[in-house]
Amino acid sequence: MRHHHTQCQRHSIFCILPPHLIRSISERGSPLQRAAALRTLASDGTFRAMRAGPRYAVVPTAGVAGEKQRTIYSAGGQETLPGTVVRTEGSAPSGDPAVDEAYDGLGWTYDMYWEEYERNSIDDEGMPLDATVHYGQDYNNALWNGQQMVFGDGDGELFNRFTIALDIIGHELTHGVTQDESGLVYFKQPGALNESLSDVFGVLVKQFSLKQTADQADWLIGKGLFTDQVNGEALRSMKAPGTAYDDPVLGKDPQPDHMDDYVYTWQDNGGVHINSGIPNRAFYLVATSLGGHAWERAGRIWYETARDPGMRNNTGFHRFARLTLNHAQHLYGSESDEQRAVRDAWTNVGIQLK
Repeated sequence: MRHHHTQCQRHSIFCILPPHLIRSISERGSPLQRAAALRTLASDGTFRAMRAGPRYAVVPTAGVAGEKQRTIYSAGGQETLPGTVVRTEGSAPSGDPAVDEAYDGLGWTYDMYWEEYERNSIDDEGMPLDATVHYGQDYNNALWNGQQMVFGDGDGELFNRFTIALDIIGHELTHGVTQDESGLVYFKQPGALNESLSDVFGVLVKQFSLKQTADQADWLIGKGLFTDQVNGEALRSMKAPGTAYDDPVLGKDPQPDHMDDYVYTWQDNGGVHINSGIPNRAFYLVATSLGGHAWERAGRIWYETARDPGMRNNTGFHRFARLTLNHAQHLYGSESDEQRAVRDAWTNVGIQLK
């Protein structure tokens, strides 16, 4: 565990919905949709301004490695955190889908990191996992605020409740892992890598829960989140970045899948939710080339890279790609299928490794 982040970095707010999506709704949506989008933008701004210090300076002594400590709160439509406790570790399902999906999602994420990578919670020190559901009115987002998960119920027109997709929960909690390990700055290429790592491990949590092989998986992030009013299947596609949605209100999925199409922009922290499509596609190619369960070999290479001391907080795509190749070689050998798969995947998205 490292503690070299600046205050600003430690309290970055990581939201699942890219700002370009919310902005598009605020410009093109119905009056109700626009109102929900503007409220969401205002709430996200409030989160960024809050900058509260970490609540868990010391992990409770009850924490035993491999034992989850989950607490689910309800904000009851208010914007106060954490809200009222509605379900604690080991208690029976509440019957409220948002509560139980959040509880199960925290559990699956913890279990995959523990069983596959021997990581004891987000900080590898048994950090309790907290989540607040029913946050705000028609709040169209899910986020990790450096301390806990927060889920909105969605507006019911474009978005369902944000607990509905397990990979979103895995995605957001992985921001906590990245925050703890490399502290990748949330800007330009390091920020897009930060987003991509969350997509990678978010999709692996989903595949792990379903016991799917790389070939069986859909490689979509946030499937189920859109209502049937939206022309789209998910927020992002790791298999085919740029194809996840094309909708009159939401616009078209802007993700590139190759360095030739890298998007230079000041929006979205320099395109962190956009250019993440490039490393996402590389991971998809490694996983499907190797076959079997993606969390085993491809996931292991990415996980070891994510915690490599050589991962500085300003690491870009090329340096990250080089580190994945190093780990493929270290774990599986210099002439291994794994190393070839990694090299070929990065070449395929326009990143040449000598």
